Amino acid sequence: MADEAPSARTRLRRSPTRGRYDRTAIDAILDAGLLCHVGYVIDGQPMVTPTLYWREGDRVYWHGSAASNMLRAVDGSPVCLTVSHFDGLVLARSGFHHSVNYRSVMLLGDARVEDASESPELLDRFVDAMVPGRAAAVRPATEQELKATTVVSIAIDEVSAKVREGGPVDDDEDYELPIWAGVVPLHLEVDAAIPDERLAAGIELPDHVEAVKDARWAQPASIPPA
Repeated sequence: MADEAPSARTRLRRSPTRGRYDRTAIDAILDAGLLCHVGYVIDGQPMVTPTLYWREGDRVYWHGSAASNMLRAVDGSPVCLTVSHFDGLVLARSGFHHSVNYRSVMLLGDARVEDASESPELLDRFVDAMVPGRAAAVRPATEQELKATTVVSIAIDEVSAKVREGGPVDDDEDYELPIWAGVVPLHLEVDAAIPDERLAAGIELPDHVEAVKDARWAQPASIPPA
């Protein structure tokens, strides 16, 4: 797994010091999330669809209804897939210098619809990406469900990450102003599981659901320094 050199399209020009192109950082950001946004074009109209994703090696996967306009449109076509984490409000001594801390990845490339024969295994791995151990605990997908579901992927090839960390950066003359400045951290919080109101009597909360609070995407995450 080699680090990727930025392309002309992925090299950061605005705040270039925030750019990261190493796969260690990129994979860490991808693995810390579940929700991405996929941009594509249908009949000249740009569209962006939020969807769940998972990473396996050098590819990022997502799925949807086989009848989806998006999934039909992207096969073999260029897409832009983005993942973002909102880590904090950065409050400066002036409105101009307010910012946010974040981690983000942008992937460019052609989408590929995966072979339907591989869908059962891919979808099991997707379920386990959401909740490790869940796929073995639920009933297998039916043939009808598999036919109704399409899995798509994109290679982690033309890619960049952008990260902002730390406190506000004010004008030198503003640091003496009597104005509070700093960071309000934000993170994902996992609450206790709520049983389905139609759950059959006697079914206890399984260990793999209890362990969701320890899932990689549910933990405050950081990336290695550049």
